[in-house]
Amino acid sequence: MHAIIPTTLPPHWVERILTFTRATEITHTEVLQSLWRGYGGIFRLTLEGSSPGSLILKYVSPPPQQSLRLNQAQAISHQRKLKSYEIEMSWYRQWGLRCNPLCRIPQYFGSDTRGSEHLILLEDLDQAGFDLRREKVSGAALQRCLTWLAHFHARFLGESATGLWPIGGYWHLGTRTEELASMPAGPLKVAAQAIDQRLNAARYQGIIHGDAKVENFCFAPNAQSVAAVDFQYVGGGCGMKDVVYLLSGLLDHEIDPVCAAEQALEFYFVALKTALQEAQKALDFNALEREWRMLYPIAWADFLRFLQGWMPGRYRLSEYDQQQIEQALRLL
Repeated sequence: MHAIIPTTLPPHWVERILTFTRATEITHTEVLQSLWRGYGGIFRLTLEGSSPGSLILKYVSPPPQQSLRLNQAQAISHQRKLKSYEIEMSWYRQWGLRCNPLCRIPQYFGSDTRGSEHLILLEDLDQAGFDLRREKVSGAALQRCLTWLAHFHARFLGESATGLWPIGGYWHLGTRTEELASMPAGPLKVAAQAIDQRLNAARYQGIIHGDAKVENFCFAPNAQSVAAVDFQYVGGGCGMKDVVYLLSGLLDHEIDPVCAAEQALEFYFVALKTALQEAQKALDFNALEREWRMLYPIAWADFLRFLQGWMPGRYRLSEYDQQQIEQALRLL
């Protein structure tokens, strides 16, 4: 199902790119990576006659649906992916300019749609000094990611996710019915709806990134600062969902995951309090912290629900995972 990523772009898209950038020519096109299941690619474009001299192009060109011979589950996945690219364009058009340097994202240069094809032009973060990528983080690098999340959540706390996913996060239960059906029987599957409802009923909500894994952060040297990319699943929700997803890929490598998680949460909430003050959001911070700390194991259990349905029989729960599920079930 993986398509071959073109090294040259269709002429109509070249014309649009030159219009957006006021460049005279695209002198070089570098393929950086393909999109999930061959739905297009991410390119670095070298431009003549414009500043900056290079940009990142996210080019979405899905395989023709009829050629995929989709079953029902694949058709649902196909539509979810197509919508995610539309959401990402909406994010950059309507919301992205409101991010500040403490929740840095790439500058937006334009986007367009023709049929099922989409084009998004963004700042080249490598050229802006965020040229490091990491698969695992700890210490200062983790703190920079948590600081980014704190300022992002503070800036959009209380906002209605207009034009975005009503409920953010790529594992949201409402978009993952097939995975729920594939879950092994057990208390977590029985409680899936109640867990989802508890998260959606949080008093303190705003906009979440929705895919805040380490791979979607771009680091400056020495982890002095970070920027984030990939806003396909940005939408409404409680900030704990982003924090849980960030930590979920890290705690397995800790000798004492309980202590590491508590230290990360303590740092996040200190950063969030500062960020809310800077954003001049008047609210009862102690009440917010109490609610979000209570929702932490619930959000963790929610993500594990997705993993157990996405990889039925193959995802092995850690001792820490089990603890979070048990605590979540007690809190329902």
